[in-house]
Amino acid sequence: MPNRTLYQAVIGLEIHAQLATKSKLFCGDATSFGADPNTHVSPITLGHPGTLPKTNAKAVEYAIKMGLACGSTIAKENYFARKNYFYADLPKGYQISQHTTPICEGGQVAIQTSEGEKPIQLNRIHLEEDAGKSIHDLSPTDSYIDLNRAGTPLIEIVTEPCIHSAEDAFLYVSEVRKLVRWLGICDGNMEEGSLRCDANISVRLKGEEKLGTRVEVKNLNSIRNIKKAIEFEIDRLIGLVEKGETIIQQTRSFDASNDTTFSIRDKEDANDYRYFPDPDLAPFVLTDSFIDSIQTTLPALPNQLKKDWSQQFGLNAYDIDQLCENKLEADFYLLWTKHTTLYKAAANWMIGPIRAYLNEEHKTYADLIPLLPQLSELLNMVDQHLLNFSVAADKVFNAIVLNAVSPMEFASSNQLLQNSNEDELTNWINIVLNNHPDKVEAYKKGKKGLIGLFVGEVKKISKGKSDPQKTTQLLEAILSK
Repeated sequence: MPNRTLYQAVIGLEIHAQLATKSKLFCGDATSFGADPNTHVSPITLGHPGTLPKTNAKAVEYAIKMGLACGSTIAKENYFARKNYFYADLPKGYQISQHTTPICEGGQVAIQTSEGEKPIQLNRIHLEEDAGKSIHDLSPTDSYIDLNRAGTPLIEIVTEPCIHSAEDAFLYVSEVRKLVRWLGICDGNMEEGSLRCDANISVRLKGEEKLGTRVEVKNLNSIRNIKKAIEFEIDRLIGLVEKGETIIQQTRSFDASNDTTFSIRDKEDANDYRYFPDPDLAPFVLTDSFIDSIQTTLPALPNQLKKDWSQQFGLNAYDIDQLCENKLEADFYLLWTKHTTLYKAAANWMIGPIRAYLNEEHKTYADLIPLLPQLSELLNMVDQHLLNFSVAADKVFNAIVLNAVSPMEFASSNQLLQNSNEDELTNWINIVLNNHPDKVEAYKKGKKGLIGLFVGEVKKISKGKSDPQKTTQLLEAILSK
């Protein structure tokens, strides 16, 4: 195995996020996924001579929204350039991109590592159009081309070469995917190609300033594969250096069947693409008022909510991370806090029974919003020991989501309320203790863990009605005599 302790990996990532617009970047063709091949095309998508593209304003808005969320500087004066190369699935023979004049410059995305928060510096975010899709596994002799994706608006999010481990790359891509979903500008579905990543990787001896020769691994379509590809390349490059071999600047691809990479071509440099301003697209100028109007639409971002919720609701880091995993969940939690002050209990219910219910029944948080009064009443009943948690989660919650019933009325009519009456609890306790004299003797000799067994037995004979907390108190008192 290569000796990693002597070397530092230097990684820069390029994430391509398909913007969630209804139409393509320069024409009205639909962008929806899953249509029959080559049905979302028009003369503009097909690059017919004499056709004139027109910039999609919503795509520009989404790019600015991402830039503002990352703290980037928004460029006021913008234009698109032609990036010339031949791809079989790009009919024009060039791609329209902002590569040389990005709409967003600088900025950062913070990741949470085992060592604390770490900012990943961005170089730029720019707009460009996607290529189509070449399909090589439908025929042994021919490749098929689907141009539905050609012209779909992308933002390319480019980091500085500031990442030094596959783990940090993994965390960064995870955070970017969460952020674009949070902002509602991309669905982040890597399996559908909505989010793809290219990784530029080099190695150098620790302490050196000069960057090593880099390789680029293209079109990584899962966060897990990004990590695996980077791990493999770091070891491969170190191995070449240790053997005294020359690292060739290459474009490589990842083989998920054996977790290795392979060369697909020698890497081009930027001047190979012959960028020049697209003569068919007018430059566009952004005003301060337009940028400010987008700023006002930005939702509170996850990292800010994490700081606020710790103080405001007393939640721990795990709860906050779970609730901030997606915006719909966070929005529902915030809405629930307007109906209850049992903030921790609400978080526990969302992470536990509610999340399980939504997954199993294929429901959404929107389905639960009308039930917030009943759910809040349910929290109160558990907090006041009128219901134990398992009965509340297994029986009463199901009745609420099925029929919008009052939890108190349902629990009362079905004899589910907990019993805190000392006389009745004491009677049940005495029955249990009389049935287990050997366990009572063991408890009194020091096996205090048996208290849980006694509480469970009382719960059984009470058919779930005994208050566990009160039962425990009474048991401890009786057994101490």
